[in-house]
Amino acid sequence: MAIRVLVAGLGNMGRSHALAYHADPAFEVVGLVNRSAVDLPEALRAYPLFADYAAALAAVTPDLVCVATYSDSHANYAVAAMQAGADVFVEKPLATTVADAERVVDCATRLGRKLVVGYILRHHPSWQRLIAEARDLGGPYVFRLNLNQQSSGATWAVHKALMQTTPPIVDCGVHYVDVMCQITDAAPVEVRGMGLRLSDEIAPDMYNYGHFQVLFADGSCGWYEAGWGPMMSDTAFFVKDVVSPRGAVSIRMAEDARSDDMDTHTKTSTLRLHRVGIGPRDLSMADEPGHQALCEREQAFVARAITENLDLTRHMRDAVQSLAICLAADESVRSGQPVKLQG
Repeated sequence: MAIRVLVAGLGNMGRSHALAYHADPAFEVVGLVNRSAVDLPEALRAYPLFADYAAALAAVTPDLVCVATYSDSHANYAVAAMQAGADVFVEKPLATTVADAERVVDCATRLGRKLVVGYILRHHPSWQRLIAEARDLGGPYVFRLNLNQQSSGATWAVHKALMQTTPPIVDCGVHYVDVMCQITDAAPVEVRGMGLRLSDEIAPDMYNYGHFQVLFADGSCGWYEAGWGPMMSDTAFFVKDVVSPRGAVSIRMAEDARSDDMDTHTKTSTLRLHRVGIGPRDLSMADEPGHQALCEREQAFVARAITENLDLTRHMRDAVQSLAICLAADESVRSGQPVKLQG
């Protein structure tokens, strides 16, 4: 029997997930939710469209709810879905506070619901190969990661909307901190952040450029940088390096890659492997999946989690940990002080 799914939020990610459900016979889309009018692709236009989430939840009684709304509604929407009897897929970040993230996880655990968080790089073959190669090198590690986007027009409008609640280092940072944590598997102990507001088009207490450093209990350390807006440089906008005493592994992008292209954020051109005394070896990633194919892989995992009753305890714990690191970075940016983390 197909998993009956309600999709809440029809921005870039929500539409992609809805199309993934539409294409997968494991799912049956029973409704879509968006607070405002939205131009949908042809494949989605026949599905019931609601403006009110609570009304949709009551009307269609789904088995699964996909929460792809703005970050500040993630926790409440996820809890409401689980209390209504549904499993949940929620886009990253899981919540906008650690307390809310823990509340969602506690709800899933108490009610026995499946909770999958949208860490799409966990389903990306190139990123999984990078993680495996880095772990094979052995630590301690230096992580050098960024994602700067020279956004303008509609993309800048989306970024400004996101920054009403969430700075770039949190919104995007959870992906890359999750990669750091998968590689080192050590507890984070301290975060140091800095940031700057580079546009009068965002709130005075928000910043569209941020950079932070994270220190781990095994001695590993790393930095992550994220900036959004038409003023951002597209030079070295996609640095993805992991360095260890035995060598390094890096993602190298095509020369014509664009910083505000969604496929660029997930696709890789070449994986470069370097070992001390041997030199570099390049692996072509030309046949890897694009953004929509990755969403389909991610939702196939959601179907498996439900139908095979997968244990998601570690998955949920990891989602809270990566969010806690990024929120500590935001706290450090605002306070000007390093933030100590409990292991």
